[in-house]
This record gives sequence, structure tokens and C-alpha cells, in this order.
Amino acid sequence: MSNFEPVVGLEIHAQISTQSKMFCSCSNDSFDAPANTNVCPVCMGFPGMLPVINKETFAKGIKAALALNCAIPSFSKFDRKNYFYPDLPKGFQISQYDQPVAQNGYLEIQLSGKAHIIDQNNPVQYSHYFKKIRINRLHLEDDAGKLIHGSDSTLCDYNRSGCPLMEIVSEPDIRSVEEASAYAQEVRRILRYTGSSQCDMEKGMMRFDLNVSLRQKGEEKFGTKAEVKNLNSFRALERALAYEIERQTNLLEAGEKVAQETRGWDDATGETFSQRSKEGAHDYRYFPEPDLPPLLVEDKAVSKMKSELGELPLQKRLRFIEQFGLCEKDSGILTEEPEMARYFETVVDTSGDAKMAVSFVNTILLKHLNEDGKGLAECKITPEQLGKLIKMIRDGVISNNMAKNEIFAAMYETGKDPEKVVEEKGLKLVSDTGALETLCKNVLEENPGPVADYKGGKQAAFGFLVGAAMKASKGQGNPKLVNEILKKLLG
Repeated sequence: MSNFEPVVGLEIHAQISTQSKMFCSCSNDSFDAPANTNVCPVCMGFPGMLPVINKETFAKGIKAALALNCAIPSFSKFDRKNYFYPDLPKGFQISQYDQPVAQNGYLEIQLSGKAHIIDQNNPVQYSHYFKKIRINRLHLEDDAGKLIHGSDSTLCDYNRSGCPLMEIVSEPDIRSVEEASAYAQEVRRILRYTGSSQCDMEKGMMRFDLNVSLRQKGEEKFGTKAEVKNLNSFRALERALAYEIERQTNLLEAGEKVAQETRGWDDATGETFSQRSKEGAHDYRYFPEPDLPPLLVEDKAVSKMKSELGELPLQKRLRFIEQFGLCEKDSGILTEEPEMARYFETVVDTSGDAKMAVSFVNTILLKHLNEDGKGLAECKITPEQLGKLIKMIRDGVISNNMAKNEIFAAMYETGKDPEKVVEEKGLKLVSDTGALETLCKNVLEENPGPVADYKGGKQAAFGFLVGAAMKASKGQGNPKLVNEILKKLLG
């Protein structure tokens, strides 16, 4: 076992959800647009062009910061961060340096391994424990363009240049791959719940930078850190961090030094590689952005935004467990996206049955959507319709098997109400006691062997007789009534 402990800080870049870019009126969504068609003189940095801040980016940045328990100072400003790279047309990035929009926050993450009870008055036992990760700051900035590297050339696409970003910088409180992944995923959930960012990683809306160093266990002093840039998935984050911890461990155990540098990640080889020596703040020659006024925010406005946050992901996960009796896994699935949580709660409100709602949403609905590569927004079944379907089972109008197979499939394909599907397919359960009693008598007469077995004490024979009766009714006999009538006839 290694004597070294990883010390990790994480920088998360998330594209803010607005219609236009940070400082101009170009669209903030150019994922599928042809290269260099979503640009203007402002975001291309033409001489004499003046930026104008997008007010919505400021508001959504503050909303995200409040959800991350950050303090919002009354005064903040923009700065120029100077560096020269082909994807940065202005030759500088408009960012925030010493007076960002938010500071000194924290986030609690769930980690596996220690079963405990959160509330002594509540007997629910959780298989996770919680760790607080401090957040140094959240600041606003505009994005660079995109470089496309070929075998003998590099192409520049500036469509993304000027898109609004928030950068969330953690303190070096992370000590493992599991903690880093849990923290990044919880930040993503919060940004989606607050509507601050879509965090669509396939569209490059969320990226990670890792700062990794090692130190002897028990020591306070940090080691030399290396930065790993532009990780665009949770899997890449986990693999890059695991590799970097192993790389630095091997260096230190061999008596060598870790270089302070910026490294890239090669997903194909599963290795980090050196890019350049790590810059310090002085290398960027920060100075206040002369073309933008300071940002002023009143306490009253901050209080109003805080009151509008609503229930956040962790709160919702714990409430679903306590209120609906869900297991941690089901609660995690149902609260991963705010749309799914709202869908599930509507199904429960309509049906009055949380247990069956979990079964239909997590097991059946998500299975169909995943197989078809669809999201919940593309689902034809409304939560009210699914709730009605479950209520029809509870009321004895249809059987569980009918609902899960024929009726659900028809609803999924057509978006029709369950009552309409039942009517069209003639699937309503037979609850006529007289008709069912006649049917059950015939089943008993046709199966003297199982009847004798049941009367001889073989309980399994009863299940056979119930199955025979349901088959005789073509699956439309009310299962509860069939059971009651057979028991009565068998004495």
C-alpha cells in the first residue's frame, strides 16, 4: 500500500443556459452549426468593438452559486486574462480574478461505505456517508473557440468563442477518485436543477480541470501539483485522476520529483501527457477589464433568488426515501434529472401508489426509453396517463399483467389514455361474480387431479387452478375475485 495521499482540487467549467453569448447577441447554441457561422465582430475581437454583459448570465451564475452555498459580494468585476493561443481571437479572455461574483461555498457529497442513520427519529438507514467539499469561488468568463487538429494542420472554429461560462473552483479537499466523481456529478445535478446550465457533455457544455498532487500520509504540506486540462466526461475524469495518482506515486517512490506542469489526457491510450509548464497568475497579466463596468448586486435581490431555488437534488433524494419508502438506488435514479423527479411525483399523485409508480417508471418506462435511445421529453405517455393506468390496476379494472404488457405498449406507441386502449382492445377485467363462479366450477370439474392434490394439502395445486381459471377467462378475469371464488368452492 502506498504511503502517499492524493490531494485534489477540481475546476468545473459549465456553459450557462442563455439564448445569446456572454458579451454579444450571437446565439449561445451552435453545436450543429457550420464552422465560423455563429460569430460577429465582438466575439471575434475586432478592433474597436465593445462588449455588453448579458444580464441573464449574471443572474444564473448567482443562482448556481447560492445553490452551492456561496457568499455573494455586493461588488464584483471583470478582468482581462492575457494569453495568446489560436482559439482565442481577442488575445485575452474576459474573466474574473480577484473579485469574483461568488466565494466561500461548499457542497456535501454522498460516499459509499458507512451505514448510518441521519435522523434518530427516523429509522431509515443509509448506506452512504456525507463529506463537505469547500468551494473557493464561482466566477464568470467567456469561452474560447475550438481547435480541430489534423495530421498536418489545425483548423479554428470560433462558433463557441464568447459563449458564457461559469467556473467553479473547489478547494483541495478531494482525496480519491470516488470523491472527485461524486463531487462533479453532484455539481452537475445542482446546475441542472437550478436551470443555470444544461451540462450536456456531448455538446461540450461541461468540462473539468484536475489539480493533482501527492503528500506523505499525515503531512500537512502539499506536494507539487500537476494540472490535467479539458476532461469532457465523468469516465475521463475518473480515469485521468487514477492514472495521474499512479504516475506521481511511481515518480516519488523512485526518488524523482513531480514537475509543476499542465498535462493533457489521451482517452485512447488512457494516459496523461505533458503540454506546457504551469502558468501562475502573473503569467496572465491580469488587469481590470476597461470596457465593462463593475457588477453591483443588492442583498434584497440575492435573498429573492435564494428563496426561488426550490428543492435541490440531495434534499430531494433523501425526501423520496423517507416520504415514498424508496431504496437509495431507486431514489437516485428518480432524482437524477429534475424532469424525471417531477414526472414521478405526478404519477404518485395521480395513482396514489408510490410502490407501483417506482416499478412502472424505473423498470418499464426507462427500459423502453433506453432501448429506443430517447429522453423523457420524447415520451408520449404523460405522467397523468401512467398514474391513471396504475389506478386502474388498484381499482381492479385491469390486471397487472395486462397493464405491463399490452396496455402500456399501446400507450407508449400512441400516447393514448389507458381507458381508451382498454376500451379499444376489450381488455377490461370481468368482475361479474356469477359468470366467474360458473367459469371456476368448470375449471374444477376439468381438473380433478389438482383439486384432489389441493385437498390433500398441496398448496401449489391452488396456483395451478388459479392459472387455469385465468387462462379460461382469456386473462380478463378479476384475479382477486377468481382467488376468492376458487377458495370458496374448494371449501
